[in-house]
Amino acid sequence: MEKIVKSEDEWRIKLSELAFRVTRKAETEKPFIDHGFSKGQGRFTCVCCNQELFKSDTKFNSGSGWPSFYDVMDPNSVTMSHDTSHSMSRTEVSCSRCDAHLGHVFNDGPAPTGLRYCINGVSLKFVPN
Repeated sequence: MEKIVKSEDEWRIKLSELAFRVTRKAETEKPFIDHGFSKGQGRFTCVCCNQELFKSDTKFNSGSGWPSFYDVMDPNSVTMSHDTSHSMSRTEVSCSRCDAHLGHVFNDGPAPTGLRYCINGVSLKFVPN
């Protein structure tokens, strides 16, 4: 996989202001934003580089206010790093192709993985099957 590297100005042109702040500056969007994602079958890709990240059949309602998934499409599509911002200890999830901040992963999800990828909706694009 080829890394995608762009300047801050190039990302600003491509993304909405909120998507830029979340994906490039690691901010978090407010919970319970309706991003208009289809309830149908498809996949969720990175809003910055279109890398496939999650399948719609791994999405679940965690009640957290952010889109949640119990697994990634390909473990190589994301990178994990330790995040101690805001006086918390969490595992940050980023796109492995363009380093976009996506959200965090927690160990309180459903079977079969027990994981909850808590992802900022603005960092995703839904692509129907």
